[in-house]
Formats: sequence, structure tokens, C-alpha cells
Amino acid sequence: MADTPETGANGAAEQPAPIKMNVLAQFVRDLSFENILAQKGVQGEVQPDVQLQVNLDAKKRTPDHQFEVILKVQVTSKAKESGDTLFVLELEYAGVFHVENVPEEQLHPFLLIECPRMLFPFVRRIVSDVTRDGGFPPLNLETIDFVQLYRTELARRASAQKSETADA
Repeated sequence: MADTPETGANGAAEQPAPIKMNVLAQFVRDLSFENILAQKGVQGEVQPDVQLQVNLDAKKRTPDHQFEVILKVQVTSKAKESGDTLFVLELEYAGVFHVENVPEEQLHPFLLIECPRMLFPFVRRIVSDVTRDGGFPPLNLETIDFVQLYRTELARRASAQKSETADA
């Protein structure tokens, strides 16, 4: 029996090498919290309207198979009635990952979906602690669907590219 790419010398199907991912480090790259409510001296009960913005970034590091993934979160809380800003929280939380055996065409989604999933519980905790320590009730972020976030970004880029080629 001749060897084919699907079978090894013993005729058994070769399995692709399993994906290997290790978190080598994680850290706060940047953190800012502004309690605007306290600075302005607003009194009384205020109903907050919380807006969350999430951005992701990934880049290759010098050692082989190492990547840095950054989860950027901006939380803005405004008073529902007046629209006055109550607080602004900006957090950049990074992780350094060792990733092996991910096919090249799947590496980008892997880095922007799986790696942020690993970081998110820590980001949730930091946001909760900072808002509580900043004088507000702790803000517990809902789970983020990183697959949908990735798909939305791909669609946004595709439409931007279409509009650029249409304008040219």
C-alpha cells in the first residue's frame, strides 16, 4: 500500500498536531477611571445609561509562536435624564500567548476570538473593582460574544473596502 498524505507508513490516518495555547503573561497595559459625577458635585439619585465599546488587537512577538493580544474596553456611564457623563473607564488588558499548530488561515480568528475569551474574566473583575472603588455600584459586564464581534468587524472592513473601490 502506497503512502498518501492522509495515511502514514502503518496505514493509519495521521491526526494533525493538537493546537497548543499557553498564557505566558497577562497585565494591565493602561487603565483610566474618571469619576466625573464627584468632580462636578452632582447630588441626588441618578439613573445611569452604560455604554460599552470593545476593541481587539493582536500582534506577533519576536519569539516564535508568541503573540500579544490586547482587549480594549471603554465604559461610559451617562445620566439617562440629563445625558451628563457620570464616569468613564478605559482599560487595555493584554495577554502574551504561546500558540502552536494553528493553520495560518485560522490564526487571525483564533487570536481575536479564543485569546480574548481567556482574558475576559480578568477584565470583568477589574471593571467591577474599579467602578466599585470609584464610588459607584460594581459594574458586572455581560459575557461578550467574541465570535460575533469578529464577524461584525470583518463585515465592517468588507463594506469599507467596497466603498473605497466604488469611490475610486
